[in-house]
Amino acid sequence: MTKSLRVGVVGAGAMGADHIDRINNRTSGAHISAIIEPDAARAAAAAENAPGAQAFTRIEDAIAADAVDAVLIAVPGQFHEPVLIPALEAGLPILCEKPLTPDSESSLRIVELEQKLDKPHIQVGFMRRFDPEYNNLRKLVESGEAGELLMLRGLHRNPSVGESYTQSMLITDSVVHEFDVIPWLAGSRVVSVEVKYPKTSSLAHSGLKEPILVIMELENGVLVDVEMNVNIQFGYQVATEAVFEKGLARIGQPSGMQRWRDGEFFVKDHEDFTTRFATAYDRQIQSWVDAVHEGTLVAGPNAWDGYLVALSCEAGVKALEGGVIPVDAAPRPEFYA
Repeated sequence: MTKSLRVGVVGAGAMGADHIDRINNRTSGAHISAIIEPDAARAAAAAENAPGAQAFTRIEDAIAADAVDAVLIAVPGQFHEPVLIPALEAGLPILCEKPLTPDSESSLRIVELEQKLDKPHIQVGFMRRFDPEYNNLRKLVESGEAGELLMLRGLHRNPSVGESYTQSMLITDSVVHEFDVIPWLAGSRVVSVEVKYPKTSSLAHSGLKEPILVIMELENGVLVDVEMNVNIQFGYQVATEAVFEKGLARIGQPSGMQRWRDGEFFVKDHEDFTTRFATAYDRQIQSWVDAVHEGTLVAGPNAWDGYLVALSCEAGVKALEGGVIPVDAAPRPEFYA
């Protein structure tokens, strides 16, 4: 029998706690062996779903105690680099929630450090690549059955956001997902980003100008537009329409029970990402655990992908002020081929 992978989760907030529950209750071949969280109350609450797990306040202490075989990083993005460095230096497999780091400069430092190892050790948590509908769409693109892919249209809608949600977060916290999954679907990286502003929603809090339309050009000529709307009210919706030479394909449409009542027809939509991408999160973690057992360590987006997303986000933030912003990147290193 394969030894159960001892996973240390860094960060016991909402995302970390969710992963702790997922690994201990819905993932085979792994268990939570350590919770790394400086907040004692959070650590204690998370430990209720991880019997037997050791508690640490620093990743370095968990490594020194030989308490982990692999690390899942679920702290906010600005704290990723200080956790990634000791984990890489210890040669541990890593699943790092998005973003890899908050900017391209620090992402490049991580990429350069990782290349001192024998193979990629970091998988970045862009879970949409594990969503069944996205996978089916990618297979359609790759098959050529509908001809060449010409355009992609994306919708990313949230019911509402709080006062702490800033203008740049439209890019760095939301469109960040499209900056990963769109190139993966189309097989080509982002080379420019532009942002257009329609009429501003009266429901947006002061200081927030939205919705926005994000226009991306890919290296292979595919044109992409993404509606980013964070005050749509009715629910949570992430959908994509692909325009091919010989037809269309759509994913992310409401599904489930259809109801007719009082002269109306309706289908319940998702209220947040936890239901829309529940399967994707489960598949992502299981695929990562399987990859670690197999020795490949990475089964999804790698650190170079995370670096490219950081470049796209920086271009997107600049584009909020106007203009078409190029996304310049060096060729992908052979290490990440």
